[in-house]
Amino acid sequence: MHRFIGSCSLFLVGALGSLLLAVQPSCGEARTKHARAQSVPSVRHEPPPPQVTINAWTVGLAGGLIEGAPIRLAAEMARVVDDGDNLHVLPVVTRGPTENVNSLLYLRGIDAAIINSDVLDEYKSQVPDIQRRLAYMLNLFPSELHIFVRPEIASLNDLIGKKVNFNTQGTAAAYSGPLIFSRLGLDVDKTFIPHQVALEQMRKGEMAAVVFITSKPVDAFVRGRWEPGFKFLPVPYQSKLEDYYLPAALDATDYPGLIKEGERVATIAVPTALVAYNWPINSNRFERVARFVDYLFSRVDKLQAPGFDPKWKSINLAATVPGLSRFPAAQAWLDGHARATQAP
Repeated sequence: MHRFIGSCSLFLVGALGSLLLAVQPSCGEARTKHARAQSVPSVRHEPPPPQVTINAWTVGLAGGLIEGAPIRLAAEMARVVDDGDNLHVLPVVTRGPTENVNSLLYLRGIDAAIINSDVLDEYKSQVPDIQRRLAYMLNLFPSELHIFVRPEIASLNDLIGKKVNFNTQGTAAAYSGPLIFSRLGLDVDKTFIPHQVALEQMRKGEMAAVVFITSKPVDAFVRGRWEPGFKFLPVPYQSKLEDYYLPAALDATDYPGLIKEGERVATIAVPTALVAYNWPINSNRFERVARFVDYLFSRVDKLQAPGFDPKWKSINLAATVPGLSRFPAAQAWLDGHARATQAP
């Protein structure tokens, strides 16, 4: 009996041992599996898909008409700030600076725009908080008001009831010109035809004046040959113009054939500004525009080099825009730059 129990015990121990050996891996196998586990990372970091990468730091910039200065400046900005996936600015051809507020407010993918400051006047009734919804980054350049008249016109009041051309619809003159004339109380017979046609009508006496709103000098007045008496009318800077306009002047250095040496013709200028939608701080859209500001302001010297529009040479980063507050990231950049230059 004892021999049977002992035999059974030995059999059970042997069977259990065999089972454990079958279940447990050998030392070599254990080391191999451990090494394999060590070589495989626990979390795989897949690269983001292209549609995420290409959109992450893309800024849509509403420029203007294909033939205008704003779209050219937008294209130059895009070229200078380009940094691959880190920043990509897309200039967009639009119906013009006066329509770009619509693009900024309602068009998907538009974060910034080039506008004329007085376009905000039109939106006051439609969007009462328009001046809080937009903020300017940069005063790009002034567009001077040129009121060019025939010899028999001696003053602004002489234009009342007469034909005055404001260029084609969509241009700065077509929007800002009638607005300025309305503020000055000048009720004229407005036309909106190409200025080249209107200037020929002026020579024939069929048109009393043409209104240009663009950066001086205007090629048509520099190269054109005009009979004595054709001239620019002065437009004094008044309180009724202070909300959106700046004082300016035309002189002989601009138009030597039309203005005598030492004379100045007072006028006003419409600021053309780079503006952004006033996105909430720390939002994704705000961060995109903030990076655009940082790149643009830090590289503005490249835009002032040969090969770019001469307007960049007169750009003052600190210049203000009447009627708007500055985009917070732009103000922060200026403040930081000022502290850096003042440091001992």
